Formats: sequence, C-alpha cells, structure tokens
Amino acid sequence: MKILVINGPNLNMLGSREPDIYGTKSLDDINSELVEYSKTLSDNIELDFFQSNHEGDIVDKIQTAGSYDALIINPAAYTHTSIAISDAIKSVNLTAVEVHLSNIHSREDFRKKSFIAPSCIAQISGFGKDSYKLALLGLFRRLK
Repeated sequence: MKILVINGPNLNMLGSREPDIYGTKSLDDINSELVEYSKTLSDNIELDFFQSNHEGDIVDKIQTAGSYDALIINPAAYTHTSIAISDAIKSVNLTAVEVHLSNIHSREDFRKKSFIAPSCIAQISGFGKDSYKLALLGLFRRLK
C-alpha cells in the first residue's frame, strides 16, 4: 500500500511556529513517527512525504500521484481558500483524508470552512500529530 502525505504552507515551521497551537514536534518528527506507526499496521505500507508553501506545486504533486493508493493531506491555510487543490484531488483516482493538527472548528470563523473536505472520504482534526496516525489507520482499514 503506497500512500502520499502532503503538507501545505508553513508546516515546515512546525516545532517553532505557535507551539501552543501546533505542538513542539517538527514536521520531520511527525513524518518519522508516522513511518514507525505504519510498521505497527503492516510491513507493506510505503509512505512518501511532500511539503510545499506553493499551491501550484501541491496541485502538480496531486496530479502526478497516480502510482499511489491513497493521499493524506494537511492543506494548512489552503484548506480555506483552495478550490484548485480540491479540484486536483477530485481529478485523480485516490482515496484522500484531510488532516489538521488543531481543531479547525474551534478556532476563528474563517478556519471552519474547508474547500478540501468534500473531495475527501474524511477529515480528522484536533488530535495534534496523532491526526496523521488516525488518517493512516482509517486508510489502512479501508484499503486492505
């Protein structure tokens, strides 16, 4: 099972960016933990990671993700603005889960609207770094 994990803008700053909201783990730490967690589910899970601060790069990555079985995406601020990313997810034949570290529904009003969620099978938010693990568990169970 091959899964692409995409992280959007400013997530490269995790660990130092607003740790009271996003925690103290870096994106590399989160990715490493997800790889370790995947091994507890199956030896047949392959994870690839991509992070960009640029919407077009994320769209391009999604459009060329045909060799993957599923997508975990934290679109970050693009959650609330990007019809392009939503359309890209719809244009490929990938099962996708949207994740967020914080509970976007308990924050500012503008963060409560996701343009990405309707293109995904699920949205997981508010569990910090474990949001990624929950997404992986759900995809694993759905796709196996």
